[in-house]
Amino acid sequence: MINFEERQFLENNKAYTIPIVSGQEVEIDGETFYKISNVDAMRPFFMSLVSNSNHWLFISSTGGLTAGRKDSSNALLPYYTDDKIIHSSENTGSKTIFWVTKPESTDLWEPFSIRQKGHYKTTRNLYKNTLGNKIIFEEINHDLELTFSYSWKSSDRYGFVRQAELKNDSIDSTKISLIDGLQNLLPWGIEEGLQTGSSNLADAYKKNELDQDSGLGIYSLSALIVDRAEPSEALKANTVWSLGLEKPKYLLSSLQLDYFRMGEAVESEWDVRAERGAYFLNANFELAPTANKNWTIVADVNQNISQITEIREHLINNVDLINELHQDIELGSNELIRLVAAADGLELTADGSKNTRHFSNTLFNIMRGGIFDLNYSIDKSDFAKYLEAANKELFQKKSNVLNPLQEQFQLGELQELLKAESDPDFIRLAKEYLPLKFSRRHGDPSRPWNKFSINTKNELDGSKILDYQGNWRDIFQNWEALAHSYPDFIEGMIYKFLNASTFEGYNPYRLTKDGFDWETIEPDNPWSYIGYWGDHQIIYLLKFLEFSEKYFPNKLKEILEKDLFVFANVPYKIKAVEEIFKDSKNTIDFDVEAHDRIQNRKNKIGADGALLQDAKGEIYRVNFIEKILVTLLAKMSNFVPEGGIWMNTQRPEWNDANNALVGNGVSMVTLYYLRRFLSFFKGLISQSDAMSFDISAELYQFFTLSLQTLEQYESLLNSKISDQDRKLIFTGLGTAGSDYREAIYKRGHSSEKVKISIAELNAFIQLSKSFVDHTINTNKREDKLYHSYNLVSIEEDRFTISHLPEMLEGQVAVLSSGILSTLESLELLDSLRKSKLYRKDQNSYILYPDKDLPPFLQKNLIPSDRVAQSLLLQKLLKANNVDIISKDVLGRYHFNAFFNNVNGLKIALESLSEEYQSLVTKESQDIYSLYESVFNHKSFTGRSGTFFGYEGLGSIYWHMVSKLLLANFEAVSKAIESGVEKKWIDRLAIHFHEINAGIGVHKSPELYGAFPTDPYSHTPKGKGAQQPGMTGQVKEDLLNRAGELGVKVQAGALYFEPVLLRNHEFMEEAQVFSYVDIHQNKNEIQLAMNSLAFTVCQVPIVYQKSDENVIEAHSKDGSINHLKGNQLDLKISQSIFSRSGEYVKIIVFIDPQNF
Repeated sequence: MINFEERQFLENNKAYTIPIVSGQEVEIDGETFYKISNVDAMRPFFMSLVSNSNHWLFISSTGGLTAGRKDSSNALLPYYTDDKIIHSSENTGSKTIFWVTKPESTDLWEPFSIRQKGHYKTTRNLYKNTLGNKIIFEEINHDLELTFSYSWKSSDRYGFVRQAELKNDSIDSTKISLIDGLQNLLPWGIEEGLQTGSSNLADAYKKNELDQDSGLGIYSLSALIVDRAEPSEALKANTVWSLGLEKPKYLLSSLQLDYFRMGEAVESEWDVRAERGAYFLNANFELAPTANKNWTIVADVNQNISQITEIREHLINNVDLINELHQDIELGSNELIRLVAAADGLELTADGSKNTRHFSNTLFNIMRGGIFDLNYSIDKSDFAKYLEAANKELFQKKSNVLNPLQEQFQLGELQELLKAESDPDFIRLAKEYLPLKFSRRHGDPSRPWNKFSINTKNELDGSKILDYQGNWRDIFQNWEALAHSYPDFIEGMIYKFLNASTFEGYNPYRLTKDGFDWETIEPDNPWSYIGYWGDHQIIYLLKFLEFSEKYFPNKLKEILEKDLFVFANVPYKIKAVEEIFKDSKNTIDFDVEAHDRIQNRKNKIGADGALLQDAKGEIYRVNFIEKILVTLLAKMSNFVPEGGIWMNTQRPEWNDANNALVGNGVSMVTLYYLRRFLSFFKGLISQSDAMSFDISAELYQFFTLSLQTLEQYESLLNSKISDQDRKLIFTGLGTAGSDYREAIYKRGHSSEKVKISIAELNAFIQLSKSFVDHTINTNKREDKLYHSYNLVSIEEDRFTISHLPEMLEGQVAVLSSGILSTLESLELLDSLRKSKLYRKDQNSYILYPDKDLPPFLQKNLIPSDRVAQSLLLQKLLKANNVDIISKDVLGRYHFNAFFNNVNGLKIALESLSEEYQSLVTKESQDIYSLYESVFNHKSFTGRSGTFFGYEGLGSIYWHMVSKLLLANFEAVSKAIESGVEKKWIDRLAIHFHEINAGIGVHKSPELYGAFPTDPYSHTPKGKGAQQPGMTGQVKEDLLNRAGELGVKVQAGALYFEPVLLRNHEFMEEAQVFSYVDIHQNKNEIQLAMNSLAFTVCQVPIVYQKSDENVIEAHSKDGSINHLKGNQLDLKISQSIFSRSGEYVKIIVFIDPQNF
């Protein structure tokens, strides 16, 4: 349907008409697409087109795009940043020009181009399929009565597929002369840095050739671009070929496009040098009334001569390539469905948009975190390679252990093998092994600082590659959702987390299959920096520990005392507490010598070379209790009473944009999560039959001094803690941590173990919790919200706390902390809705209140009276010395514009000539204070307070909104478990659905700013959704969706409690649910009216409305287990979690009164 709806408005008494943007689901060739009508009336937005293989394609709604395989240095089109791609549609990517001849006229039409804006009455529509791997651009020319569309798809075998169609909408025949194709094509061999930094140099090496027999375009470099006196052959190329147009002319550049626009004939190009590549088809044909013409262009990268010869022969010999192409595209779509199905991404409800968003969330979650290769199967060859890469000596020693295993064996077999194993390193590495694939870092042109690599297959033989990589918190976030589809791998995730954390209680920057990486100092890179994020160790670890207890009760109890854990040896040294007091922003030294030693050891023995050694040079091993206690003590050693956790390790927390809080910021956010961690730890050790545990002597000293400090000041909890006592408490805790670190930096672990009793641990946990609760209670604001981050001022005898404005992050964390009652949670959520954090236009929440930064001419104004009070400033002004201060024509005073912060002022004062130095000595502190009063840098939080996109002012960061939704769900669950009155639960549910609605799956495309079924990172004020796809939000939304559906695991059993599920999601008519089982086979279930379906561990779960609550568990042998209530028994639940295939369907009959 063509949408002719328009909207009129008046501006300066002149009437304007603009088309109405709308969104709806449509069917195209039996496949569901989301259609945005009149997309050109929206602000341009950016999208990610996904693939089951190693393709990447990022495209704007303008048509500008970049694409390639594996990484940004294997690009077909230049890998620019998204702003450039959006505006590059005229010279990069698709370009189509028509001369249209009708009986009455001949007209030039250039679809999707700004060149003819307003010349014709047109409608532009954009379609994206539910799988996210196909996109269609459509322009309807109502004046010429023609519709042109082109689509992008991918083929693992052939590359990137652009299919074009021109349709005659009139009752008259129409003659067409066209140029259509791709421009700004890259040759193989140009790395991203070369293209972005020296594209003119790259152009000089470009060679565009046409194989005249086949119409195959070959784009290569004359030689690899190096500045060394040696030959460097370029023996690969990018290629483009086409099907569908009869005997076209071929253009290999854009040089003749303007001639064609002027109506002149063009000539074929065979060999073009030192010009940007293009592949254009020039053809003429006639379209009968209502007829259409289709043609296809296919492009690929990284092709060697043998591969190019093969496709050339297919083209010459008229092999049925179009059919093979369609089959391979369909094969890719089916494989994409299998990948998503393996992570429980398929569901069928009456809400099609929710179904699509769930699929998309799941897909982007596994794109970043990976997906397990096949259930719990392990390839022996990959396991052996992993073991050898980790520890070469161990691999040689244990090769005989692997010999009896089949080429593909099960995780359960490995676990049984480990029961008889005594080597702690083999056990550790085997536990850590995770056979993941499809993972990559979340890099794209809107996040150019993140470099991605999609390692799905071997480039030499095409065999699959199992690999994962990601920034620490990113990959563990995505695993958090993945764990529910593969519960048996939760243990491996915990081992990977704990064994990649340091003895100081922190974690390195990046995690890979073969170990971990840390940031290094790069002198020439202004973005280079080192440090530890302060929030990573608590809540991310805690979630996995909680999952383990829910799925496998008491399993953690079995490893409490086992020395199967190690420490990452990161070459950072946190300074002593006395040094941190002096300069809390520069607290970590990079130990270059240690870095080199670690790298040498890694080269010698493998990834285990980056593990901490004891004083004897052996890998230092500890038990689970020590690893958890290190994590806990690291936070408590930075605990500032009534303030939070001091952020003094050179990195911020979840919100990177709060980077300036480092050094003078204290985090209530981490403190809220620490409370939850303490509660869990207490419950965990209560399960143990042991009276004590062995821990390192150095850690025990740390623990003892910390406990003594808390005991010494416990009496202060009865009232407000003074600034002086606050510093005394911190100094006691901080010194204990500092002494612990310094002892190991100097001497290493002594390997002496001492016993810590359960009683001591309980005393410490309880006392820590008392201090934490006291601090939380003092951080409740008058508006019923809670402080997120505070500022600490350090003086010789005191720590003074001041508060920052409210932030969404703190409300999420305190809701999740476990300290609030149901009524207190409601109070907070009600207050949040009324707060400055609520953004009405998007029905959602910003990270912090928006604020108006001062106009430029009102910045840097020094009060005249303060200048008059300074003898130094007066003397400088009298001498016309403008090194520090100047006076403008209006008589106003300003600091030197080269001072970007107080450090510049300090340097300038020190550099004044000798005649001023006595006054500098006398007044310097006053002038520093004057500078601070002008700029208020003390409350500067970082990028968050100075920019307007990303996590900046006025911006909604969707990940945190989804975290709020999850915290709301946790409050609902807690209320139900506590037996709270239904009216309070219903009120919490209202908040849940309001927050969920704000996330936007049912928003209009115009309001959302993109396809509302796609996840995006953030929405700045005045713009639509930005940064597509791989955001941490998708993990939260997967957990939220499970909560909404009522899927719950407790004490090892699977429950169904859909108290938040809306009635409208049940289908009003019978439908077929298509799913993929654990054997990778497609199956169907006929669903009745008033039902819906989803999967858990790839087992279909059907909800059917009924007047009673019963469950049918259907076995593979056809038998049915009938259970009353909403709970599966332990046996059935564990069978589902283990992916045994024993149960093929679960039907849950639900009384509608339950939701």
